[in-house]
Amino acid sequence: MRLGGRLPRSFFARPSTEVAPDLLGRVLVRVLPDGKRLAARLVEVEAYGPNDPASHAFSGPTPRNVVMFGPPGHLYVYFTYGMHFCSNVVTGANGVGSAVLLRAAEPLEGVDEMAVRRGVDAPTLLCSGPGRLTQALDISRPENGVDLVREVSVQLRMGDPVAPRSIARSTRVGVNVGTERRWRFYEAGSAFVSRGRPSVPEAVRGSRRS
Repeated sequence: MRLGGRLPRSFFARPSTEVAPDLLGRVLVRVLPDGKRLAARLVEVEAYGPNDPASHAFSGPTPRNVVMFGPPGHLYVYFTYGMHFCSNVVTGANGVGSAVLLRAAEPLEGVDEMAVRRGVDAPTLLCSGPGRLTQALDISRPENGVDLVREVSVQLRMGDPVAPRSIARSTRVGVNVGTERRWRFYEAGSAFVSRGRPSVPEAVRGSRRS
């Protein structure tokens, strides 16, 4: 698999609602301590921004969410429901408190390794949900705060091809506040998108950054 270069800091230093759709088609790369490489192409994300009641940052910085308020381009990882980890990309200006949740991806490299970690063989079940994605790529608390622009262990890179076939958006999954915001973006028609019950989707038009 051929990968493009890493996404620069400037890519992440924008509002989460701008970064989110531009993340679709990018490749999340995880380099394990033994040197094995896992890679998955992002097909579903959700934006969380300032003054957003559904965001962890809504009430200000805490020991749990402080990474969200740090420089853009870092990974914010949190534990939820006492069961699994979720990974987010920090966006916007330093101190703002915004991020994009990585909800689902299409496995590309290291699929057998992902299957072992997930305990399932079906490719569509390996990374089709935020908890599944982190489990498949072995992302947990030690990766909280990792700099995606400079670190080796977790990276976000331009894929080949970069652009998704078609982007749609809907309301976010699993939130009970801020439900009017259509900040879930996903690749329409992808078999790797997670299952949820958001509102009726709509197409997204417009150009994207390379």
